[in-house]
Amino acid sequence: MNARRLGTLYLVPTPLDFGCTPPTGEAMAPLTQWLPDDTLRTAARLTHWITENAKSTRAFLKRVEPLYPLAAPLQAQHISELPRQAHKKGDHQTAGDGDREALALLAPAQEGHDMGLVSEAGMPAIADPGSSIVRAAHTLGLVVHPLTGPVSLMLALAASGLNGQNFAFVGYVPQENTERARRLRDLEALALKTGQTQILIETPYRNAALLQALLQNLHPHTRLAACCGMTLPQQITRSAVISDWKRQSLAQQLALDLPTVFLLGR
Repeated sequence: MNARRLGTLYLVPTPLDFGCTPPTGEAMAPLTQWLPDDTLRTAARLTHWITENAKSTRAFLKRVEPLYPLAAPLQAQHISELPRQAHKKGDHQTAGDGDREALALLAPAQEGHDMGLVSEAGMPAIADPGSSIVRAAHTLGLVVHPLTGPVSLMLALAASGLNGQNFAFVGYVPQENTERARRLRDLEALALKTGQTQILIETPYRNAALLQALLQNLHPHTRLAACCGMTLPQQITRSAVISDWKRQSLAQQLALDLPTVFLLGR
């Protein structure tokens, strides 16, 4: 008797424009601008999904459909959301309830269905939840196949002029002023000592506060880059040492209402 075929888990990247309004009079960029043909074809043939947000996944598939017919209508797609705690605290911790839930979400793959893992924007499991699903897929012996698409952290790093040979993504820093200042100074000390670029993110409505904290707490000779709206028509990147940020009022040139990646180092 032949063993049952297991499905493949595809990591499906999505455009970085979700939740971002294009400039007045401009349409959203076509998916083909950032996602290659193979990624779009694969997304179109999948009917089982694990997602950060079901609404955004349906919106993504609605944009795929004019390019490649979907294997099942939107209303017939099987879309399961990651648990809420994965959004709040991430799912990259050691095995526990999150991994048990991940195994359950992969039940269709155990029955032979190929599945897609998708986040709201960019590559799932990088600066977004999804790592528990990938771990569970390996535990089950599934093939894990990442597809090609934009990753904001890497685009920002390439555009920053900072060290791309040694870098770390440190995620969010504390919101409380004293704790945030201490964390930023610790990251700066590490960056200046080792040459390791430190990459940070924040929710858009707190971008201005984080930038102000960076300008207030970093040394004048430390290099800071801010990359706003990567891949969007209004994207902008500024990279300079802190003294030049202040002297040239570079913060006033940024679109801090857009998703922004901050990088610091030497």
